[in-house]
Amino acid sequence: MSSEFGHLLKISVFGQSHGAAIGVVMDGLPAGEAVDLDALQAFLDRRRPGKNALSTLRKETDRPTFLSGLENGVTCGAPLCAVIQNSDQHSSDYSELRDKPRPGHADYTAFVKWQGQADMRGGGHFSGRLTAPLCIAGGIAKQILARRGIFVGAHLASVGTETDDAFPLLPTAELFEAVAAKPFPVLNDAAGERMQSAILAAREGGDSVGGVIECAAIGLPAGLGEPMFDGVENRLAAALFGIPAVKGVEFGAGFAAARSCGSANNDPFTISDGRVVTETNHAGGILGGITNGMPLTLRLAVKPTPSISRPQHTVSLSAMEDAELTIRGRHDPCIAHRAVPVAEAVTAAVLLDLLLEEHHGTF
Repeated sequence: MSSEFGHLLKISVFGQSHGAAIGVVMDGLPAGEAVDLDALQAFLDRRRPGKNALSTLRKETDRPTFLSGLENGVTCGAPLCAVIQNSDQHSSDYSELRDKPRPGHADYTAFVKWQGQADMRGGGHFSGRLTAPLCIAGGIAKQILARRGIFVGAHLASVGTETDDAFPLLPTAELFEAVAAKPFPVLNDAAGERMQSAILAAREGGDSVGGVIECAAIGLPAGLGEPMFDGVENRLAAALFGIPAVKGVEFGAGFAAARSCGSANNDPFTISDGRVVTETNHAGGILGGITNGMPLTLRLAVKPTPSISRPQHTVSLSAMEDAELTIRGRHDPCIAHRAVPVAEAVTAAVLLDLLLEEHHGTF
């Protein structure tokens, strides 16, 4: 199904933004893994809406209820199913959108695909609301990986033209934790202030702004992954593009490598503490689809929120004529800062799946 990813660890997301509930099923989790529910809730709270003027004013607690797969806080081998109740929907704000699709949104393509039957209230199954159950799965994956010395962290690299510092060559778990503890997920707080100003300016102008997320994973062994079509980049990109509003994924130097020379882009090998490492990391920790033991680094391009309050040109599907649309309701002026933990979640889930494959279902 289209809302599922993973090979041995299959993760399926279900629900609609304004339905009764949203949720996730994780099939293939190893048994006997403890889940710290308080730590998981703290992770979910990083993504939660309604905390300040930088995000939608929709108020949701995002507290999951586990229906199966968890017994006394420990995975029991059965598929894990968790649901989050929706409680603050304003569905009437979306009535006009059944006839007038939002520019930049999936309203029109969903109308064509499902012949007008798709539930597009609040974006329906296409909504960023569906990233909450993704964070349940990824938050659990992060805990399992951390017990094996593998850590995943991310920060907001840019908003519009305002940029944060980049991760260092060798980021640490402590650095990831420090960024995660901040109300705005950046390395350089002064840059974060400028980014927040850009978001608020977009809101005041009835507009929105996009951003870039940098994510990294440390502690991965060399040799993980496969060449060609089942490489680490392939598996990660396929899942990361499932995050609503993600329009680009790059690894290591990414597109900047195309403007470089081999002499500058190649990462020289050296020996450090008895192991092979590289002096730079333009490859992002992956060569030929296989990890090389350096930090895995990637970036996500997150587009501006399509739902803006400025009048926009669209069409009336019933009349088949041009029309004007002014969108009502509560919408994020920027999605990127709330998507930082989502990037961590999806990355961790894919890496756990890859490691389970490498170790034949357990490790």
